[in-house]
Amino acid sequence: MQERENKFELLKGDKVLWSVILLISFFSVFPVYSASSNLEYIVNSGTTTSHLIKHSFFVVLGLAIMRGVGYFKYEHIGKLSSYLLVFTIVLLGLTMFSGQTIDGASASRWLKIPGTPISFQPSSFAYLMLIIYLCRYLTKKIKRERLPIENIFYIFGPVLLVFGLVAKDNGSTALMILMVSLIVMLIGQLDKKYIFGFVGLSSVMIGIFMFLALKTDLIGSNRVHTWMSRVETFTKKENQIEDEADKAKNYQVMQAKAAIVHGGITGMGPGKSALKQMLPQSASDFIFAIIVEEYGFIGATVLIALYLIMIIRIVMIASKMPAFFGSLLVLSLGTMIFIQLTVNIAVAINLIPVTGQPLPLISYGGTSMLVTYIQLGIILNVSSRIQVYDEEGMGKKQSIEEINDIA
Repeated sequence: MQERENKFELLKGDKVLWSVILLISFFSVFPVYSASSNLEYIVNSGTTTSHLIKHSFFVVLGLAIMRGVGYFKYEHIGKLSSYLLVFTIVLLGLTMFSGQTIDGASASRWLKIPGTPISFQPSSFAYLMLIIYLCRYLTKKIKRERLPIENIFYIFGPVLLVFGLVAKDNGSTALMILMVSLIVMLIGQLDKKYIFGFVGLSSVMIGIFMFLALKTDLIGSNRVHTWMSRVETFTKKENQIEDEADKAKNYQVMQAKAAIVHGGITGMGPGKSALKQMLPQSASDFIFAIIVEEYGFIGATVLIALYLIMIIRIVMIASKMPAFFGSLLVLSLGTMIFIQLTVNIAVAINLIPVTGQPLPLISYGGTSMLVTYIQLGIILNVSSRIQVYDEEGMGKKQSIEEINDIA
């Protein structure tokens, strides 16, 4: 009877993590509603009400998907990851030839589902499937010493392939894929010689890609010049930016900084941002600046505190999980969320060049938000299994040598 009740428990998994997710999801409606006026008046796309309805729909859908993930064993998700990775790689290939831009974005990252008005970013799903696949590979038959060619083919191959397909139109995500993949290899205790080999091979791949994009026509329209321009503008001091072209390139950052300063300690109040219609991508990439302007330093601090609680709970779940695959999976997905969060905030406060990464669970958009909910759903799934392992006498964390090939 108790097992049946647990199976259909509404908030299955870590209750603190659930609470934080619900709070951030509910809060996201307010800054998105306020900042989406930029899409209406500047990009001429929809109305604030339609954007509010769309965002709310994705929040509810994301929460439903997050809970739905709990009905599947995370081990089964790991087994399916290799097939899903192949499928998403095919979608990435299609995006290279028929990708679209939406809502004023300048990169062709979206793939439209034929016969529908629905578009999505295959890169986000490919990124997720790649990390799950790596976690499974690093724990599958871990007792057996693999041949070097196996690691090169089954680890380096998928990572660099996904990187190459994503880099053309989404450089920041491509670099994050390499970074998180490297972290997963380190946490998964891959032999150091392969770690160094991956770093060296990745550096060579980046160099080759840059050369082909800048010096040849082998890679069609790409955003390499845009990345270089952003880095060059970022490295210049404000008093060195005198050229009108440079001022235009630095416009987003200047408006974001102005919004943050304008917010002060307590903020201007919900919906009262004065710069939301002057800041491009104010509802997505730069929504943190709008949050600071409307809710002030206090509001931003509370939001960051909620994110920190989320990350801490994720680490705690990973530390309590006896099965190595579950622990590695939780840490890896948590790393993805943490890096995306850090990059978005760092861009808003001008610590790094503009990247185009959304704020997890808050930024307006569909694909990235749904992927984040899937990540959190898997983490909650693993957390719900901790009690089962304890009841089965598996409370002591397994070493890599003792792990069963269950993934």
